[in-house]
Amino acid sequence: MLAACASRPPASSFERPVSHALPATAETPLYTALAPLEAAHPDQSAVRLLPSGTDALQARIALARAATKTLDMQYYIAEEDNTGKLLLGAALYAADRGVRVRMLVDDLNFKDIDRIMAALNSHDKIEIRVFNPFGSAQESFAKRTQNLFTKIGQFTRRMHNKSMIADNQIAIVGGRNLGDEYFSASATLQFRDLDVFAAGPVTHRISDSFDDYWNSSLAYPLRALNKQKFDPADLDTTRDDLRAHWRKNADPLNAKPLNKTPLAQQIAQGEMGLVWARTEFEADSPSKIEHPSDDYKSPPMERLGELIKDAHSEFQILSPYFVPHDVGVKALAALTGRGVRVAVLTNSLAATDAVAVQAGYAPYRVPLLKNGVELYEFKPIQAEGEGRPRAGLFGSESRASLHAKAYVIDRSILVIGSMNLDPRSALLNTELALVIYSKPVAGEAASLFDHGIRPQASYRVELASQEVLAQLRSTGSPLSPLVWTTEENGGIVTYNFDPQAGLYRNALTGLFTLLPVDEQL
Repeated sequence: MLAACASRPPASSFERPVSHALPATAETPLYTALAPLEAAHPDQSAVRLLPSGTDALQARIALARAATKTLDMQYYIAEEDNTGKLLLGAALYAADRGVRVRMLVDDLNFKDIDRIMAALNSHDKIEIRVFNPFGSAQESFAKRTQNLFTKIGQFTRRMHNKSMIADNQIAIVGGRNLGDEYFSASATLQFRDLDVFAAGPVTHRISDSFDDYWNSSLAYPLRALNKQKFDPADLDTTRDDLRAHWRKNADPLNAKPLNKTPLAQQIAQGEMGLVWARTEFEADSPSKIEHPSDDYKSPPMERLGELIKDAHSEFQILSPYFVPHDVGVKALAALTGRGVRVAVLTNSLAATDAVAVQAGYAPYRVPLLKNGVELYEFKPIQAEGEGRPRAGLFGSESRASLHAKAYVIDRSILVIGSMNLDPRSALLNTELALVIYSKPVAGEAASLFDHGIRPQASYRVELASQEVLAQLRSTGSPLSPLVWTTEENGGIVTYNFDPQAGLYRNALTGLFTLLPVDEQL
């Protein structure tokens, strides 16, 4: 145990060159396309929401193809599944064209280093680093499990940021990791998520944040963790495999349409549907994990708190993991107390992929409702029939779980990124957020929210009336202070317990409410 607790050497002790983003004025096709537009919109950046999984996948493929100098990727999760292979293949093809590719991923979740990324890392234009590794492929599963118990403070702090940047000109940030469930390509689970495509000056700040993490003492070279050895023949095999995967899967996964015309040309011709607006970018410093401190204040969370204080009419919260604690209840009550409508869309117990978080959220439902906050819980819509579901934030008929993180203020300001409204985002994980001052863009996000809280898609959670409580007493049913109302089979249905969750999830929720894990949720 003492050996397990010993501190490992910093990442800087390994051969690991410091590198930075491409200069903002470097001559690239993307710069040439954007420069006159930026001149026509001083102090603004261009944005476009990506609400569907298909759009989000196509945009990332297009970004990789548009890069001519640099491609940077920062993700909490990066899977080597069907869409992951398409994106890793796009990154490899960029490197083959001479593009410098930097990929920073959080610790790879107890798994051995996946073979494709290890092979790509042998390319002379690709470097992959792992942030705050929990173990390494050279350690046994038993040793990594031991780390869980002896290094819990290190293990529980994760890099949750999500961004992809081409030539320091265009970035995609938001809630999506890299994996089939984020791009409407999974047969078992569809995460409803939201990203934003951003171009112009705000991209430079996103690149600065990436550089901070890339050069951090917690960003370890993949080769220092990986036990696998590769030669050029292995890379050639991987390249052939990824090309074959593209030929087989690009059409079925609808990954091609955005690439019929080069991205720079689409931008120059005004075909991308971009909206120019004042934007801000806020991100946690890697020091939040490198040097934990009770005095640290999260810039994305602090900025959101400042903005909602000036809300006049409405505050919409889209957060899959919502644990407000007493301080959050008080802040939202202050808004409703002065006439601001506050509406929350989060996951139901049946839809969530994190039952422990639901246990942290459940005790705050009654206080929130008593203070005038509207609560809606997303339904786990089940797939019907065969075929691939339609890809949309709330448009698919497959099993679903909410994953988008977006906050709309007065339908004129949108805050979007990786940040949930929970203690983990505030205190433990690093996060990023883009603030967009645009009525059209915020209005689009508000419309998505409105669509998501429809009774066909979500349960409306309300306080049980005296009549309902009396009826429960008369039938001997368990008393519940809450009711869930929704639409099923064309009619309105009311539940007095978490709908569709089943005994197992309810039992787990009860267990987690008894455990002292509130600050970890």
